[in-house]
Amino acid sequence: MDSFLTRWNEVLKDMGNLVTAVSYDLYIETLEPIKVDNNKLVVLASTSTNKKQLLRLHKEKLLSAIKNHFENVEDVIVLEPSEKEAFLEDIKQAEETIETNQMLNEKTILNKKYTFDNFVVGQSNKIVYSAALNVAENPGKNFNPLFIYGGVGLGKTHLLHAIGNYVTKNNKDFKIIYVTCEQFMNDFTKSIREKTTEAFRHKYREVDLLMIDDIQFISNKTGTQEEFFHTFNDLHQFNKQIILASDKHPRNIDALEERLRSRFSGGLIQDIQKPDFETRLAILQKKVEIENYSVESNVLEFLAEKIDTNIRELEGSLNKVVSLSILIGKNKATMFEAEEALKDIAISQAQNLSVDKIMEVVCKYYNVKKADLIGKKKNKEIVDPRQICIYLITELMDIPLMTIGNAFGGRDHTTIMHARDKIAQNIKTNKSLKVNIEDLIAMIKSDI
Repeated sequence: MDSFLTRWNEVLKDMGNLVTAVSYDLYIETLEPIKVDNNKLVVLASTSTNKKQLLRLHKEKLLSAIKNHFENVEDVIVLEPSEKEAFLEDIKQAEETIETNQMLNEKTILNKKYTFDNFVVGQSNKIVYSAALNVAENPGKNFNPLFIYGGVGLGKTHLLHAIGNYVTKNNKDFKIIYVTCEQFMNDFTKSIREKTTEAFRHKYREVDLLMIDDIQFISNKTGTQEEFFHTFNDLHQFNKQIILASDKHPRNIDALEERLRSRFSGGLIQDIQKPDFETRLAILQKKVEIENYSVESNVLEFLAEKIDTNIRELEGSLNKVVSLSILIGKNKATMFEAEEALKDIAISQAQNLSVDKIMEVVCKYYNVKKADLIGKKKNKEIVDPRQICIYLITELMDIPLMTIGNAFGGRDHTTIMHARDKIAQNIKTNKSLKVNIEDLIAMIKSDI
């Protein structure tokens, strides 16, 4: 803006040398520059009479002075006061139209590496794989919505991208959107802030396939839940396919409106489990094949045996082994590099793991505040996450019970023991709790 006014002041100086003092005082100095629009400088005259006189007597001189100081300006538009509001409204509508078109023309970026062909199918994921493939082959016909849930790094995102890539290849005219829940929320809040809600709704409701990853983060976002509810309904009534991925079952997403929970449960809900040994080994073999790695077969078996948390950590360990072998000049990765890699990973995790880190993950997972987690509240929504957090700390860290008690507001070591033992016992009979604990451990390890 400063540059705009500086250039306008230069125009005024030039005009002072081109017109009489009376004309300058009446018609030039009283002009208000508004903006450059479509290669035209828009200025406001103080009265209707001044506009007429300026255009009749001095337009050519003014335009010449403007061209000297405003690059690419080819004309000048002079408004009178009664025309200003309508002109600015036209400009605003034009800008909103441009932004709407830009939003509608945004292309969903799908990872081409994620396909059904390179998704390794095993006992832990064969049902969800079949469901995803069925939806890709018949979008909007079966399993709508498809809700996939499971822990970190188990292949949910891979399946969503695989569906998107399959549909893109076989349905050229399909409009597809894949976004994370965070991106959906950011788009929504931006549309409110910039008053472009219609553009937002066109973007998300004029599609044939909508995929939202990490939908659990819609928890507690009342406004976003309201908007997504209407988006869901609009798409569903016209048989447009909706696919959602989450780290937990809809019934376990805290602070989720019941009407959304009901709609999420109205199609097919399918979990994706941690891969068993055979599947982990097959995943490593596929990775070796795709990346053309040279690795001894016993290394793959060793990694598949030792890394049982999630696929992301499994593949990361393989990459570490191969990198070590290359660094020391070997043509093929051996058990030596595998043992070194796992040792380094264990040391790294031990150094980066902390009570605060575990608390942070638990708070995020259960959508509770740290102050409540370590505080005195005794409602179930706080007590359960608190006891689970204590259990995880005792499982993952080798620190005294008294130290853990101090971290939880000075609780006695017997209270810590009670929480630890209660969760350890409940895991044996509560499958849902067991899955939650496994998810949390995977999230903690993937975050260090």
